Amino acid sequence: MYAIAPALATLPVIRFAFVGYSSIMRAVGSSKVVVVGGSAGSHDAALRLMAGLPGGLAASVLVSLHMAPDSRTKLAGLLGRAGVLPATTAVDGEQAQAGHVYTAVPDRHLLITEADTLRLSSGPRENRVRPSVDALFRSAARWCGSRVIGVVLSGSLDDGAAGLAAIVSQGGMPVVQQVEDARFDGMPRAALRAVPQASVAPARDLGKVIADLVDQPVPAPRPGTEQDLRWETDMIADGHSTVDIPGQPAALGCPECAGGMYEVNTGPTVHFVCHTGHSYSPQTLLAAREENIESAVWKAISALQEKAAILRRLAGQAERRGDEREHRQHHDAADAAVHAGEVLRQHLNGS
Repeated sequence: MYAIAPALATLPVIRFAFVGYSSIMRAVGSSKVVVVGGSAGSHDAALRLMAGLPGGLAASVLVSLHMAPDSRTKLAGLLGRAGVLPATTAVDGEQAQAGHVYTAVPDRHLLITEADTLRLSSGPRENRVRPSVDALFRSAARWCGSRVIGVVLSGSLDDGAAGLAAIVSQGGMPVVQQVEDARFDGMPRAALRAVPQASVAPARDLGKVIADLVDQPVPAPRPGTEQDLRWETDMIADGHSTVDIPGQPAALGCPECAGGMYEVNTGPTVHFVCHTGHSYSPQTLLAAREENIESAVWKAISALQEKAAILRRLAGQAERRGDEREHRQHHDAADAAVHAGEVLRQHLNGS
């Protein structure tokens, strides 16, 4: 009996220890994480989404919408006024807290890393943009696993589809804006092709859908599968990785740095990465190649125009010397250069 008394006296200390442990576990990431991504037409959708989120949401909310590198964004203020959750621009190194909204900044990837720590990275552009939806989604998939709810909003191409598939591969839950409700339906359509099981709703109802998912139990994690995401998330955050580049060589060159590219499959989706970390979805890679081709054609037109100008000068000099043969030769060559340039210009004009 007397031996038990000292042990009983330690119970408050033991209880304090357990409370401390619980706090520590929450600090390293026990609440859910909602990641929201969009492009063209997504600002209005994001405002309507925020209006539907309840106060005290048991999840942090990270928002990455495509924006110009030199823009001065007021997104956090707009989202904060649209709903009841406080919203701030993300700060590198801060820890995401439940019931709070964090927005990306221009020319930096918004990432979430170990212990729900936010990172603002100047790593390689993905799908030709920084911040990138896929970069945020993949980081959340790796570090937060089955606690993640991924949300794809309006956008014109297929950004976010591979990232949403990565979230699902780790046990997370996908949500997509209704195609008919999106101002630009490219991103929602691509997301639904990648994860047809996603919850779908118009923007005005997305807040309720997300809140309901937050209230559900966290699905069991899938041990070890985050290894598939290590190389890409390392490269986007730190510029180097200790693991090998994923996928298979694709016999393609990166539109940004001309490095060799690899084809990476995530579920039914495919995307392409180069050895420096640039990443492209199929539609964005095509768009980049079309820009490369147009730029090359304009350079060719410019070169042909310069060639014609030089040849006409040479033709004029030959005419003043009375050399009709050389005059005619340079004159005809100039006309041929002009004609070739017009053919290329007509190609650009689609005629």
